[in-house]
Amino acid sequence: MGILAAGVDIGSTTAKSSIMFNDEIHFGPILSTGANPTEAGERVLKETISKVNMDEVDRKYIVATGYGRVKAPFADETVTEISCHGRGARHIAPNVHTVIDIGGQDSKAIALGEDGKVIDFALNDKCAAGTGRFLEFTSKLVLEVPLEDLGKLSMNSDNPAKISSTCTVFALTEIVSLLAEGTSKEDIIAGLHNAISQRVATMGKKVGIRPEVMLTGGVSKNLGLRSALSRDLGVPIHIPEKIDPQLVGALGAAIIAKSRLEKS
Repeated sequence: MGILAAGVDIGSTTAKSSIMFNDEIHFGPILSTGANPTEAGERVLKETISKVNMDEVDRKYIVATGYGRVKAPFADETVTEISCHGRGARHIAPNVHTVIDIGGQDSKAIALGEDGKVIDFALNDKCAAGTGRFLEFTSKLVLEVPLEDLGKLSMNSDNPAKISSTCTVFALTEIVSLLAEGTSKEDIIAGLHNAISQRVATMGKKVGIRPEVMLTGGVSKNLGLRSALSRDLGVPIHIPEKIDPQLVGALGAAIIAKSRLEKS
């Protein structure tokens, strides 16, 4: 018999889950949150828990995090994304002192102390221009380029376009104008990455950038943006190698759940 610790990260665009049982860590699929965060969270948790034999579980604890954590009645506790990303990142890489997460709805920079606890953070949730959703919207509806191709295309840019606006609406207007002027998509995408990177870097510098720096969230898979952010921060940017970067928050939530069980 053993204890099962579960973490569910219900983001604005995707729902993820991680469980810890008998010294093993399991992850579920990355599912679309859709219009029903509760249903998405329940579904991803169910799929993850199916990986273990529940007859061997005598106690369990569930921690929910993410944008939709308040819509998780099945959870024993809710914890902010800030704490969960910090715990998850430090578990993956013990030398991480700065975590930058670019999610679907917001972006955040987190400073960790030597003990792994959050000592400061900065959050941008007022404007979509520095988020994954903005990249997704721009790639599909304006540039007509698959989201997963943005990084590769931007690396082929010879002359990145200058996109000066930090407002989503005005930035989109600039991009449409650049296309009309004949600017290549590669140069526009590189310029878009530069604009987002500068915005995120400014936020990151508010908390103080201390190596190692880990980038999490779906946007971390974008090589072009990762390269721009490394340049703007002046430090190498690391991403999780053994797990999908979108699962860091769920992992952190599971770690916190385990600590609650061990103390009870």
